[in-house]
Amino acid sequence: MKPKHLIPIAFLSLLIALPVGLAKQDNPVTPSNYRLSGPYTHKNLTVFLIHGKDQTNKTFLTLQEALAQKKVAVYETKDVNELAIRNLSNQDIYVQAGDIVRGGDQDRMISIDFIVPPKSGRMPIAAFCVESGRWNKRGKEENGSFASSENAAPNGLKLAAKSEKSQQAVWDNVKVVQASLSENVGASVNSSVSASSMELSMEDSKVKETSAAYINTLSGHMQSRSDVIGYVLAINGKVTSADVYASHALFAKLWPKLLKSNAVEAIAALNDAEHKPVTSETVQGFLAESEKATAEAKDVTPRVRMVTREDDKTIFSETQDRQQKDGYIHRNYMRKQ
Repeated sequence: MKPKHLIPIAFLSLLIALPVGLAKQDNPVTPSNYRLSGPYTHKNLTVFLIHGKDQTNKTFLTLQEALAQKKVAVYETKDVNELAIRNLSNQDIYVQAGDIVRGGDQDRMISIDFIVPPKSGRMPIAAFCVESGRWNKRGKEENGSFASSENAAPNGLKLAAKSEKSQQAVWDNVKVVQASLSENVGASVNSSVSASSMELSMEDSKVKETSAAYINTLSGHMQSRSDVIGYVLAINGKVTSADVYASHALFAKLWPKLLKSNAVEAIAALNDAEHKPVTSETVQGFLAESEKATAEAKDVTPRVRMVTREDDKTIFSETQDRQQKDGYIHRNYMRKQ
């Protein structure tokens, strides 16, 4: 299915039909100065854990939790790049860019972080298709809504959305990841049910079997560590991204899903080359450099502001909660490929 708009869509523009402000920000982001532990490595995937104090005591449901508990509804709109969401609960729901929702007329990837307030009513949200070959009901799934969000997209897909802002770039990246996964697990990961679905490729039995070793090795490093608020990812000896959250509780809920996505990305990039070990100095340098570019701030909703810093090497985004004195909920650092 082709999108209604063949030109790259404007980042965030479909989130909500309210006037928003966009302005240059001269004040720098508060320097990270995070405390790191690690490196923790399995094959070509290396993780550093980020330690720090909670910035908020506010609790959020994740999209995955809310869908499982039927406290949120995500609706198909028949527009490739727009969905709708409704919070049915009395709790705030945090939705993260890269969350994949399964079902509808085609699987989608949410393209921006935001908060869905309690009893929100129906809100439009920006998305990208991650299943180009389907535009109809799939099996017993509902095609008017989405039932689950078990996976997060690999970084290449998120980068295509954040930096290139292009549906075609997302589709192209899906094909590249699927081909690389198929080669590295020794069998096609393109599902017979829907060959173009990134979601179904991530659930392929060979992919799950191969990623289990990554997950089992690296997941244990979080245990009994109540001050971990994020992590830095390196693949094939190169730092690629980092995510930092406002609280340990929020990170701990998201970590299994993030680690699963990182394992899939590492499998797709697996090669036999020897790589230089990643050092904490390299990690700190990546984080510091990512925070230097001139910032643009955009009010996504009355509740959420997004601050973005981008140059030719990195893209940094900070999701701020206006109700918490513009304190951050999530910081994302990405190196451009």
